[in-house]
Amino acid sequence: MRTGQLIKELRLKKGITQEDLASLTDISVRTIQRIESGEVDPRAYTLQSIAGALGVEYETLAMNEPSFGGATKEDTSKWLPLIHLSGLLILIAPPIVLWILKRDEVKDIRKHAVDVINYQLSISLYAIPLVLFGIYPILIALFIYSQVVIILNTIKVTAHQPYKYRLNIKFLKPYQEELSLS
Repeated sequence: MRTGQLIKELRLKKGITQEDLASLTDISVRTIQRIESGEVDPRAYTLQSIAGALGVEYETLAMNEPSFGGATKEDTSKWLPLIHLSGLLILIAPPIVLWILKRDEVKDIRKHAVDVINYQLSISLYAIPLVLFGIYPILIALFIYSQVVIILNTIKVTAHQPYKYRLNIKFLKPYQEELSLS
C-alpha cells in the first residue's frame, strides 16, 4: 500500500477530515490532498508531523514508502552516494552517465545528479578567473574546499541526512516543470 493511501485510511479511521489533519500538522490542505492522491511523496518531517497527528509511529508511515521503478532501498543507498562521490572527478560526465543509467530505477536520482552537476559547474566557474589571473593559492584552497564538501555530502547522503552544496549556482533545475494546457 502506498503511503498516501495509508494516511487516508488512518485519517478516515480517526474520523477527521483533510482540513482537520492540515490544522493539526500545520501542513496545507492541498499538500495533504497531494500526498493522499499519490501526486507527491512526503518528506520525513512531513511524515513525522502526520504520524503524530494520526497517533501512529513514524516508522509505520516511513516503512510504507513505495520503491521506485523496482529499485530497493539498498539500490538507492548505493547509487545516490555514488553520484555525489563522482563529483570528486571534476568531470560532469560521471554524474550524467549515472543519472541516465539509473533514472528509471533510483528515486530522487535526478535531484542528486543535478545538485552535483550544478556544484561542479559553479566551482569551475569560480576557478576560471583564479587561473586567468594566476591566483594559485586561492585556486588550491577552492579545490580542497570543493573536495571536502563533496566527501561530507556523500557521507550525509549515505546516512540518509539532508545535504547542501554551498556556493552553488542553479544552472539546472532539479525537477522538470510540468506544462499545463489550461
